[in-house]
Amino acid sequence: MSPTHLHIYHRFLPHWRLDGAVYFVTWRLERDQQSLTVSERDQLAEILRKFDGGRYDLFAYVVMNDHVHALVQPHAAFPLERVIHSWKSYSTWLLQRGFRHGRIWQREYYDRIIRTESDFEEKVCYILGNPARRWPGIEGYPWAWCREDGVG
Repeated sequence: MSPTHLHIYHRFLPHWRLDGAVYFVTWRLERDQQSLTVSERDQLAEILRKFDGGRYDLFAYVVMNDHVHALVQPHAAFPLERVIHSWKSYSTWLLQRGFRHGRIWQREYYDRIIRTESDFEEKVCYILGNPARRWPGIEGYPWAWCREDGVG
C-alpha cells in the first residue's frame, strides 16, 4: 500500500488513518459520570450495531460500566472519526434524556490500526475477555459481542 493512503493527525492523542483498515477503538465516560446502567448499556450496544454493514463493518464490541471497546472497519464514505463522533454524540443525546447531565464522554478516544490476523484475534479475545478481567467469575455478559464469521 502506498504511503499516500496513510494520514496522521493529532488531537490530544495521535491518530493514524489508513484506507481500508480495521481499528481497535476505546472511549471512556468522563471521570465525574456514574457507571452506565443496564438500560444504558443496552442502548449503547444497539447504537454500535445500528449501521453495521452500512457505514462500517463491526467485528466485536464490549460495553463496560465506564468504557466501550470496538473492533470496526469504516466504509470509505465514513471515516473512523465520523463513525466515533456519531456513536458518542447520539449516545450523549440519549443518555442526557435520562438522569445524566454535562459532558458524558471524555473528549479523546484511543484507536489503533489492526496490522495482522493475529493482532485481530488478540483484540477480539481482549474485547470478549474484558468483563471477566474486571469482574472475575462473571459469566454470560450480555454487552459483549463478536461477529461469528470473522473479518468481512
